[in-house]
Amino acid sequence: MFFKRFRRQQPTTDAEFVAAYKATGNLELLGALYERHMELVYAVCFKYLRDEEESKDAVMQLFEQLITDLRRHEVQHFRSWLHSVARNYCLMQLRSRRVYSEESLSASSDDPDSEAASAPRQLVADDDNELDLEHDLNCMSGCLNALPPEQKRCIELFYLKQKSYADVADETGFDLKQVKSYLQNGRRNLKICMEKHHD
Repeated sequence: MFFKRFRRQQPTTDAEFVAAYKATGNLELLGALYERHMELVYAVCFKYLRDEEESKDAVMQLFEQLITDLRRHEVQHFRSWLHSVARNYCLMQLRSRRVYSEESLSASSDDPDSEAASAPRQLVADDDNELDLEHDLNCMSGCLNALPPEQKRCIELFYLKQKSYADVADETGFDLKQVKSYLQNGRRNLKICMEKHHD
């Protein structure tokens, strides 16, 4: 009866699409839902990545990520949740890019004219309300690397890759109590480190 109801009546609201997709796993439903918000996702990606093709690729990658993530998470407000997922995905891409650039810069320090040596070291905010976020991104890499490895791994998986507690436990081999402890201590240590950068 539950499945027949979804086949008989096409969802109209975001919440109905989410419920129908989680119940059936029908990718057409997810595609229709995602299409409603694709301009938002692209705008978020372009805001951070600053490249049309890279942003288009990110939109496609995020759709593939949603196939599993949406069935795993309890989502009350899809649009705001999707905005957060897209933002975190881009921050993860930028963080990886920054780490690579910094490593390349260090390796190319003897050649000041090299492309790596001229790589941008700062990310400029677009507007005032993103200023804190961008500043946090600038110091996040160093603070994450300063964490104990277990805390760093759990923080990256849970916050930056939007994994659940169970997923983090599966990927790391830690039990749930350890995961929650590493996340709690990691958050505290990360906050202390980043507050020092704000001072």
